[in-house]
Amino acid sequence: MIREVGSFHVGGRPVAIAGRPVSEQVLTAGGAPHGVDPNGEIWVEQLYVQYLLPSEQRARHPLLLWHGGGLTGVTWETKPDGAPGWQQYFVRAGHPVYVSDAVERGRASWAPYQEVFAGTPFLRTKREAWELFRIGAPGSYAADPARRAALPGSKFPLAAFDRFAMQFVPRWASNDAATQRAYDGLVQQVGDCVLIVHSQSGNFGLRAALAAPDKVKGVIALEPSGAPPPGPALAALKDVPVLIVWGDFVETNPIWRHQQPASRAFADDLAARGGRVEWLDLPARGIAGNSHMIMMDTNSDAIAALVQDWMTRHGLMA
Repeated sequence: MIREVGSFHVGGRPVAIAGRPVSEQVLTAGGAPHGVDPNGEIWVEQLYVQYLLPSEQRARHPLLLWHGGGLTGVTWETKPDGAPGWQQYFVRAGHPVYVSDAVERGRASWAPYQEVFAGTPFLRTKREAWELFRIGAPGSYAADPARRAALPGSKFPLAAFDRFAMQFVPRWASNDAATQRAYDGLVQQVGDCVLIVHSQSGNFGLRAALAAPDKVKGVIALEPSGAPPPGPALAALKDVPVLIVWGDFVETNPIWRHQQPASRAFADDLAARGGRVEWLDLPARGIAGNSHMIMMDTNSDAIAALVQDWMTRHGLMA
């Protein structure tokens, strides 16, 4: 089923670190002390990509999967409950699939702070994830899993929530420009492609399409946490099909009640300029219970099938 598996890094820049003290560290238990000198040239702000190429390609273009804030490319791999994720789903459907870890995340690596990354990293708590990702309502999280109250009909695999929390990684609030450069570089390196973006990467993906509408052949945005503002610049996307997907329980969380209108304004303005944009409201379609982590929910294959059908209808399959 798989013709090739590989990986590479994209973008970044060299930085020279100077003036930091040399320290002496024991790097292995029982080992001899070792002098660690942090000064010198390092590489920073790169993005990591792993790709799976199917033996039988049925998609016209590679599919790039970009993750959300405080997460990594594991978002798209095996789901927390052990079921196959969207990486496997779309490889089986004949797509070359490229899953990335964005700048500062996972195998893309860190950089020194304050010297390179401004500010300090912060880590998402389980309570924040439970509420922000609309698994439970505000105030419903408890350390004891038996006392957590999920939203009625939630499709998130509740027994796997603590395994999901193992995926959370530190993030910075200062690296959007570097992240956008790396994503733009990935599009240039891969060439003609289709993007599936989620949450924080929604804005990055739509802006990457604006920067390279000749290479980005379609964008599927799952609950984007931002979007380019309405205006004449969006006319560049009128020939790039865009699908925006929203799950359930949006009204239960003030952040998403604030964020959703930005993607609606983007969609409406693009449509008014002749763009091929589709708004997929899952509850309005009769599909209830989806959390913010749509690709991890127990009905995620059914949502992937809707995405696959949309790509077929827009000529993105061979």
